[in-house]
Amino acid sequence: MATIELLDAKRAQLLIVDLQEKLLPHIAGHESVLSQAVRIARAACELELPITISEQYPQGLGRTPSAVLVAAEGASRVEKMTFSVWRDEAAREKLLGLGRPQILMVGIEAHVCVQKTAFDLLEAQMTPFILADAIGSRRPLDAQLARERLQAAGVVVSTVESAIFEMLDRADTELFKRILPIVR
Repeated sequence: MATIELLDAKRAQLLIVDLQEKLLPHIAGHESVLSQAVRIARAACELELPITISEQYPQGLGRTPSAVLVAAEGASRVEKMTFSVWRDEAAREKLLGLGRPQILMVGIEAHVCVQKTAFDLLEAQMTPFILADAIGSRRPLDAQLARERLQAAGVVVSTVESAIFEMLDRADTELFKRILPIVR
């Protein structure tokens, strides 16, 4: 029987991968990907999860949309040229330095930067959680196959709402009351 690792807000962090202004409009279902990324960023702030935002070559692909930055409440950004966030030394040191091995991942493109980062995290003995409704690619088939390949490799694939409720645990708390408007 397989061991299931449950999300724990005290062991988790959020990584927003390359949600950038110039690339985002070309992503299939980009409005939904963006809104779900904003949703998990807002929840992460309430849950006190550290948030890291990566930007791939921002001079060419633009910056992270303001809606994400506002929701992430000033989360730190790392600029990179590597496809995998993990292969950028400054980003890797930041993710490791947080001491939270569960890494919730959202962003674009699913079959490039998100996938490569998740595979590198697995290899580094971290636990990536891909939030399938908050990742995307220009072509839907690329995103679909990335999700399937990631899951087959042992990456946890979930959704934004499922991840939020998994970290909440109880409905009779002040935290739940603050999160409720985010999940409604």
